[in-house]
Amino acid sequence: MIDYSVFNGKKAAFFTLGCKLNFAETSTLGETLMSYGVTKAKKGELADICIVNTCTVTAMADSKCRQAIHKIIKDHPGALVAVTGCYAQLQPQLISEIPGVNIVVGAQQRSDLIDQICYQLQTDSPHSGGDAHRAEGVFFPSCSRGDRTRYFLKVQDGCNYFCTYCTIPMARGRSRNGSIALMVEQARQVVAQGGKEIVLTGVNIGDFGRTTKETFFDLIQALDQVEGIERYRISSIEPNLLTDEIIDFCASSKRFMPHFHIPLQSGSDEVLRLMHRHYDTALFRHKVERIKQLMPNCFIGVDVMTGMRGETEAYFEQAYDFIKSLDISQLHVFTYSERPGTKALEIPHVVSPQEKHIRTQRLLELSDQKTRDFYQHHIGQTARVLLEHTSRRTKPMNGFTENYIRVEIPNQPELDNQIVEVQLGEFNQTKDALCAKLLSSY
Repeated sequence: MIDYSVFNGKKAAFFTLGCKLNFAETSTLGETLMSYGVTKAKKGELADICIVNTCTVTAMADSKCRQAIHKIIKDHPGALVAVTGCYAQLQPQLISEIPGVNIVVGAQQRSDLIDQICYQLQTDSPHSGGDAHRAEGVFFPSCSRGDRTRYFLKVQDGCNYFCTYCTIPMARGRSRNGSIALMVEQARQVVAQGGKEIVLTGVNIGDFGRTTKETFFDLIQALDQVEGIERYRISSIEPNLLTDEIIDFCASSKRFMPHFHIPLQSGSDEVLRLMHRHYDTALFRHKVERIKQLMPNCFIGVDVMTGMRGETEAYFEQAYDFIKSLDISQLHVFTYSERPGTKALEIPHVVSPQEKHIRTQRLLELSDQKTRDFYQHHIGQTARVLLEHTSRRTKPMNGFTENYIRVEIPNQPELDNQIVEVQLGEFNQTKDALCAKLLSSY
């Protein structure tokens, strides 16, 4: 029998690598532990429990996870160390062999983690999460703020797409989700906690509804009816699942912001076929143009990968020209890395590390230019900004406009989590935000 009273008085430290979804899930694990009497270890304090939530999207991510685990064990001697997440799902044996790691639980079994930690604290005996490749995971609900103003609502997990370069379906399992009723209830809980903005997260959120016979369009319509939420953002949605119906709805909604993040991965149709993506460049261009037609000031972020096997110099130049021609606001650039067990390893043409670096830098420079141009276009305009908490009063407050322009104003703590109207000014010193003049607050 599990006795949760063993948590009373314990201190916990949390370490997260990877995506927003991981951060949301870590925060939910933390909230659960707090409800059992655990407190969060302050900076410099030794923790009794350390939870590491890992990522495996690239080989570099794997390396960072191993480094983080070793550092945590060194910094918190004697702590119970539990490792979870995607890297733990794919490499449980490798992680369990690290001296000082007590529990390994894959991403698909994360809902078991609290009980496993409790069991080990009770029995004081070594325990492992076992075979992280066992049954497909259940949906683990998560809605949390963490250390920021925005809340992250996990609406979906897993993926059925099996792109040739990707290990996420192996790490996260098949696509699954909670019900719309559950998502609406969690949004209402955010309202009760004073939250004003929710970011919808997941692995492939446009695929929402596979396990409940609902649709993502049904979901956003239901969430739009929740009184008290001022803003929703869709974290990332596949272009083939971003229907014109969804775009039209967001354009007419007062709560869904003019902000999309759409993974492209490559602007070459030949490379998209090698990747086994579910769209072509013509469809992607249509989505961008429809968004801009209905929401001219919409911020559009785009994921793109460089150096994929099979990406010849000619294919990259095609991709670069295509991306340059799009009316988008920012690129999130990944460099391809070899992932064991993926189909991409069967593709013959290999891009050298030096050439990958060159291509990545070119796209990063293109991204910087597109973001600067987007920001520059809005200088002098008025905008509504949700200001975010800052722990240091000497630093400016930051926030985002409805269309995701980062704004900086002099620190006024009473405006934390408040929506204010500002006039957008010139770039700040670091060129990553616009300085703004406060006009009014609501």
